[in-house]
Formats: sequence, C-alpha cells, structure tokens
Amino acid sequence: MLRRTNLAKIALPVFWLCVIGAVTLALLPHPPHFKELGDKIQHMLAFGTMALVGCFAFPKMSKVRIGERLSFLGALVEVAQSIPALHRDCDIRDWIADTVAIVVVLVLLHLWRLPRGESPAS
Repeated sequence: MLRRTNLAKIALPVFWLCVIGAVTLALLPHPPHFKELGDKIQHMLAFGTMALVGCFAFPKMSKVRIGERLSFLGALVEVAQSIPALHRDCDIRDWIADTVAIVVVLVLLHLWRLPRGESPAS
C-alpha cells in the first residue's frame, strides 16, 4: 500500500497536469467537442478531478482552502474566456458548475475519511 508521502509525490505532478490541461482546453479558441458530454458535465468532471487529486497532492492543506483556490481558478478561467481574441464565452453557470463539483468531491472525501462509527458533528 502506498504511504501518504509517496501518494503525494505521485499526485502532485498529476494535479498540475490536470490544471494545465483543463486551463489549456478552456482557453483554446476551438477546443475539441465531446458531443456525448454537455458543457457543464465537462466542467464538473475537470474540476471534480482536480479537487480529488488536489486533496492527495496537498494532504496538509485544508479542503476548504483547496476548494476556495480551485473555485477561484474556475472564475479566472471564465474571465479569461471573455477575451474577444479567444472566441469563447464567459458564462457564470460554468463557474457555478465548477464550484458545485469541487464542493461535492470535497464533502465526499471528508465523509470517506471520517473514522467509522463517528458522526460529522463529533
């Protein structure tokens, strides 16, 4: 079984590859389209994945801070997409989808890591 430090060493470059890939695809003037997946689902998959991998990449950072920073990244992407030369659309609903996915993943991870038999309020 992988120890936490080894997992973090693996997760850190994977996290940054996910971030670079997601931002690159978000800022391409003509990104590839996956017709079977809607735009919001693509946003949720990207930011949910970054949240999941981010928790393993930064094990000492609080989930709230990880969520806050990833949500801010989503907002920055939307602002950048408003640049006319990119021929992209800035849509607050995309940022909301990003943030919802981040929160859902972080809450699920929090619940998964709770010791068995304890409630979240304990």
